[in-house]
Amino acid sequence: MSNQILPFQFESHEVRALTISNEPWFVATDVARVLGYGNPYDAIKRHCKGVVKHEALVTQGGKQHVRVIAEPDVMRLIVSSKLPSAVEFERQLFEEILPAIRRHGGYLSPAKIEEALLNPDTLIQLATSLKQERAKRAALEQQAAEDKPKVIFANAVAASRGTILVGELAKVLRGNGVEIGQQRLFAWLRENGFLIRRKGSDWNMPTQRAMELGLFEIKETAVTHSDGHVTISKTPKVTGKGQQYFIDRFLAHQGVA
Repeated sequence: MSNQILPFQFESHEVRALTISNEPWFVATDVARVLGYGNPYDAIKRHCKGVVKHEALVTQGGKQHVRVIAEPDVMRLIVSSKLPSAVEFERQLFEEILPAIRRHGGYLSPAKIEEALLNPDTLIQLATSLKQERAKRAALEQQAAEDKPKVIFANAVAASRGTILVGELAKVLRGNGVEIGQQRLFAWLRENGFLIRRKGSDWNMPTQRAMELGLFEIKETAVTHSDGHVTISKTPKVTGKGQQYFIDRFLAHQGVA
């Protein structure tokens, strides 16, 4: 899939940039040439330590597969450059170009701005591109906001090893925006047929249905009393499958259903 090229000028050189996962990347050979490396490919090999991606860019000459590098490798090329202008390139890149790309999806040099003001068609094209880029970024941010609770819940469950207490599940839910505590969660589980409602020795124990679904396990603990007799204490614990099941239920209803 081709990426939109975001070119900018430095002195007489054009440097092509693009965004990958909302982060700016740069065509490696463009950066090397700007910084005065006679053999750009050798310079990239010697100085770039990060991952060098291969991207398909659409140019006037057709589709080209080029190597692109991220900011850390751009800095490595700058530091190793012998050109006096490397200092000015670094200043423009980090003070003007990168902030503009992150905020607006592209960078306009003063010359480009002047050209746009003198040419209405260019100005309309730039405004349209900017509007499309902002709409794209807004859609990505909205999707990320919508997905965030799901990611948090999924990570919480993935981090859980084995079974957890009902109270611990309530903490996970409450910590991620669901207003519920241990007692309310117990009540919800009883009301929805996952725990036994009738008072007695099996009160708050998993129902047969909940056990068959694999949502709970029962932990049995032997308790020795002062007179020497032993009783068995039973505690319901939510399995990994159960955690995912209940989290999905709460995500779907955004609270207690």
